[in-house]
Amino acid sequence: MVDAHELIRIARALASGALGSGRGRPRQSELRRAVSMAYYAMFHALAKQSADMLVGATRGNRSQRAWRQAYRSLEHGLAAAQCKRPIIRRFPVEIQEFGEKFADNQQLRHAADYDPDASFTRIEALRLIAVADSAIWDFERSDALDKRAFAVYVMFRSRMND
Repeated sequence: MVDAHELIRIARALASGALGSGRGRPRQSELRRAVSMAYYAMFHALAKQSADMLVGATRGNRSQRAWRQAYRSLEHGLAAAQCKRPIIRRFPVEIQEFGEKFADNQQLRHAADYDPDASFTRIEALRLIAVADSAIWDFERSDALDKRAFAVYVMFRSRMND
């Protein structure tokens, strides 16, 4: 399993210049990778929480195969689209904010990974990483019933009117 907090730690190290070039001043490629990694930390936090809420949080109380299937079923595009819908306001504020930051960071990840003209400053990258880190911690501490509802919301297309 991918540890979201470890991804945040690595992203911070890249953005601060502690990894990669080793010069103390990160290269643009390191900053872009750090921005991308901040999104992936959020994605893996959401995938883990969703699988835990839908299948079970402990190995002894779940089918590992079913948990892995739930984890891998989270779709980047669907989750981000759901997080942009007004209905997200029905969730508690920590989940709303996680969803909003998730959608924002996905757009930034696309820029970092695919836009040849995109560039980020060290301060900007470190700020984005801090925002993602805070959103992950708040999301993880939110109520289990709300996280379960959010997991269903981001993983399955609605067939009802909102």
